[in-house]
Amino acid sequence: MVSKIVILDGYTDEPAGFGVPPYIDVYPRYIAGAIWSYDPSITIRYLTVDWAREHFEEFLKLANNSDIVIVIAGAVVPGKYLGGTPINVEELKSWFRLIDRPLKLLVGPAALYGFGNEGGGYVKALPRDVKENFDVIVTGDPDLYIYTLLKEGAEKAEPWRRWDSLEMLDKFAIKGAKIVEQHPNYGYNLIAEIETYRGCTRFVSGGCSFCVTKNYGRVLVRKPESIVREVEALYNVGVRHFRLGRQSDILVYGSRELGVEEWPRPDPSMLEKVFHGIRVVAPSLQTLHIDNVNPGTLVHHEKESIEALKVIVKYHTPGDVAALGIESVDPRVVKLNNLKVDFEGAIKAVEIVNRVGRTRGYNGLPELLPGINFVLGLPGETAETFRLNLEFLEELLKRNLLVRRINVRQVLILPATRLWDFGDKLIKKHKKLIQWFKSRVQELSRLFLERVVPRGTILRGLYVERYMPNLGVTFARQAGSYPIVAEIPCRISEKAVIDVVVYGYSGRSVRALPLPLDANKVPLSIAAKVVGKNMANKLALNRPYKNADMLKRVLGKASIYFSLHGYACTNT
Repeated sequence: MVSKIVILDGYTDEPAGFGVPPYIDVYPRYIAGAIWSYDPSITIRYLTVDWAREHFEEFLKLANNSDIVIVIAGAVVPGKYLGGTPINVEELKSWFRLIDRPLKLLVGPAALYGFGNEGGGYVKALPRDVKENFDVIVTGDPDLYIYTLLKEGAEKAEPWRRWDSLEMLDKFAIKGAKIVEQHPNYGYNLIAEIETYRGCTRFVSGGCSFCVTKNYGRVLVRKPESIVREVEALYNVGVRHFRLGRQSDILVYGSRELGVEEWPRPDPSMLEKVFHGIRVVAPSLQTLHIDNVNPGTLVHHEKESIEALKVIVKYHTPGDVAALGIESVDPRVVKLNNLKVDFEGAIKAVEIVNRVGRTRGYNGLPELLPGINFVLGLPGETAETFRLNLEFLEELLKRNLLVRRINVRQVLILPATRLWDFGDKLIKKHKKLIQWFKSRVQELSRLFLERVVPRGTILRGLYVERYMPNLGVTFARQAGSYPIVAEIPCRISEKAVIDVVVYGYSGRSVRALPLPLDANKVPLSIAAKVVGKNMANKLALNRPYKNADMLKRVLGKASIYFSLHGYACTNT
């Protein structure tokens, strides 16, 4: 008799799906839904790996007192994260030697492919490396396996099985929505990742050489009403931030050509059903964003793509990002790896997204901008590849096209991809070129960032995430896709939602001050960052301020940054 189950969320990062805080991915929600669909009385404890690290003894006690422990893990496209640190191989090995009572399951990308390296190359560890620490490595759909395990027993539950239709999954998604109440970001900046379909839109042509998405088989599409009902269930338990990020290309959701043509034609009416439906059931949502857009779709079906983007902009919230998997604009690399667009096609894709989405929205950011993904170390790569990729970025700047963010990573070589036999020789050969390229991209990223958020831009609705005493800096960002991190030289140690004004740039982040500033207490050096030295001196000379009228009379337009009861920024 199963009565207690622990779900340990070690976080996931995949080409089409994200689960590092403040995000919660579909895995814990679907799994909880499967459990409660079988028996609503089963107690589920949902824990994050960061919580487990901080409360290790308590975690071990909870795990050993449960009947089943389910570990979700796998950063297939790993990076640096502000919100949390994914579980690593060493933790999986050492922790689960100490847990011996319950049935132990490993699920997610780690069960299928292993653990990635931030520096690319072969995976750091394969599933077999942690096999002895778990009773079952679930390589299929974890929610399907767990439901079958509970309902029919271990002998009937097949860990490699996948759904061949999504009707049951849709029910699990609704049943499992309330698990979000146990997430540490719940009630604050928690973002629910939503799945619209699974599989690669270019499955018929084999997809990109390095990608695992095609391995999920034929495309399975969720019905608009199923997606809307899931959002409604999440909204009803308090979620206010949503991202339709779990698909390889949002533009072709619901296309009749999905799984038939290499370049399915977008059907804007299907997106209308989803986005309009979400707005009806979640009227006070605060974030509605997307993620992946195939640049090839924009190029092959420009008219329909523009209409689809217009639907998204009509219903979403500003600050949205269409992540374009361009990977490389070198024609040789494009051909050898079955990529999506060439040099001119990549420029056209960026231009189309700009055409629809560059208008600035109410939160201070443009409505919808492209993000650009590069992958280094692919077959066919030469020194010329790096030159062409930089030339492409420089051309975007010349044409005054906005880009929200540029992501560069070395290819992660995973089992069951065509790159497994090719190996990591180019990553090793081009090590210095890669370092130089990343450095140059960092410089260009700052130029793009200065255009997206010029000095003086007011960004609204940022969530304070962390104060670093050693730096004297508070980090805050909006909820959404690839939010801009604001570095604030003030101590804000409590959770708060704030507005900021941008005064500078630091790598891929902005430097900003919280608004309003306390006119009577803010140091001269801090005020000068926003209004300049002369105006800051004027501010100081006329203290103390007794009312808002006096502030306006002394500072004029600059008074919008100050109040009588604002942030002092004295760091005490």
